[in-house]
Amino acid sequence: MSKRGGFPGGGFPGGMNLGNLMKEAKKMQADMEQSQAELASKEFSATAGGGAIKATVSGEKKIKNIEIQKDVVDPDDVEMLQDLIITCLNDAMKQVDDEQARQMGKFNIPGIM
Repeated sequence: MSKRGGFPGGGFPGGMNLGNLMKEAKKMQADMEQSQAELASKEFSATAGGGAIKATVSGEKKIKNIEIQKDVVDPDDVEMLQDLIITCLNDAMKQVDDEQARQMGKFNIPGIM
């Protein structure tokens, strides 16, 4: 053992080097930031009611657009329209979650993923 303590050879058990570990961590952080920026720039669309409702959200889960066909608007059945909008938005948001999970899945971080 060295006089100052620590591990022989200045590394960690198993031959791991702190410098290399830090370099890998910085690269992974940069790659994750790039993936997050790519996701934020994407748009995800979903439809409901056979295309009567279409919603578009950003990768940041911000609603960008909602299109409603005139023939689906029935003043006597507002609840149906509300349900279609909720269904459509939830589907678009799920697409964002799925894409985020897919992108983050390529970073094998023990204990996180």
